[in-house]
Amino acid sequence: MKKGKKYVEAASKVERGRAYTKEEAIKLVKETSTTKFDASVELAMRLNLDTKKADQQLRGAIVLPNGTGKTKKVLVLAKGPMATAAKEAGADYVGDADMIEKIEKENWFDFDVIVATPDMMPALGKIGKVLGPKGLMPNPKTGTVTMDTKKAVEDIKKGRVEYRTDSYGNVQVIIGKVSFTEEQLLENMNAFVSLILKTKPAVVKGTYVKNIAVSSTMGPGIKIDANSFDK
Repeated sequence: MKKGKKYVEAASKVERGRAYTKEEAIKLVKETSTTKFDASVELAMRLNLDTKKADQQLRGAIVLPNGTGKTKKVLVLAKGPMATAAKEAGADYVGDADMIEKIEKENWFDFDVIVATPDMMPALGKIGKVLGPKGLMPNPKTGTVTMDTKKAVEDIKKGRVEYRTDSYGNVQVIIGKVSFTEEQLLENMNAFVSLILKTKPAVVKGTYVKNIAVSSTMGPGIKIDANSFDK
């Protein structure tokens, strides 16, 4: 596929095969953004994991220090006090069986995240085939199946991001927008990489982080030297 002039120009600023320090990489990712809109900045890590084994599959969530620059719409499935708490915390939609029915019958997906109390999961399981492929099924590991609906909603609104390894051991996450300061992007990047290093499965031998790169939407990938992060 032929690359546009702006992309080629931006890519020429990135030395092929070079691994930059994290500070250099963040500076470059801002310089090489070519979109007219405020592009997202994505961090990608390739880890030395055998994801066929359950104990080497990483999945979780983190509230980034400076958020992601995107406000997510939250649907909370809960009853009674937990529903009230969710509304007060700023959930966009709150309901129970009525909302599940709306998704099922109207193919309604005007939200980015679902938070559910454990008692709602059996009913939600009935539409799991619809939610699963879209990555919308709540999960205790990511804090979206919880009795504390207030905290879950607050965390998501603050800029909580979910992550999980794919079958090749890659994990990708949005760490902000190009409009963020270099310091804000670095803080978010450090927080996420630090979490991944801390959650290294004990069975992993040898090099854990094979590759780290950062890029903006439609921008070139910039390789980062893994040694520029504190082990």
